[in-house]
Amino acid sequence: QLQASGGGLVLAGGSLRLSCVASGGTLSGYGMSWFRQAPGKEREFVGGIKWTGGSTTYADSLRYRFTISKDVTKNTVYLQMNNLKPEDTAVYYCAAKPRIITSTFGVSFSYPYWGQGTQVTVSS
Repeated sequence: QLQASGGGLVLAGGSLRLSCVASGGTLSGYGMSWFRQAPGKEREFVGGIKWTGGSTTYADSLRYRFTISKDVTKNTVYLQMNNLKPEDTAVYYCAAKPRIITSTFGVSFSYPYWGQGTQVTVSS
């Protein structure tokens, strides 16, 4: 089970940190990712992290503003978002996939586990 939180309303240029708490078992070998979906648009890959080892991958357009990290003691993955822009407004979802390989991080339909989503609204 995944529980996402931390969304809210922020002014352009501001920052937010989203959290995704995983429960129900070990995350060894899992990939944990963030996706987002804006109104009227398809779900978009934001970035992901391998629970084992901690390597990360990002959407090219977001890698310099967004950072993903993990806290193994809390079974939590974070998405730090800086210099937010109005176009970052979306519902943000965390997702988990076992036996992740790097090339499949961005394939949303391959993730069996999803959190409920948290709304991020960036106002200009």
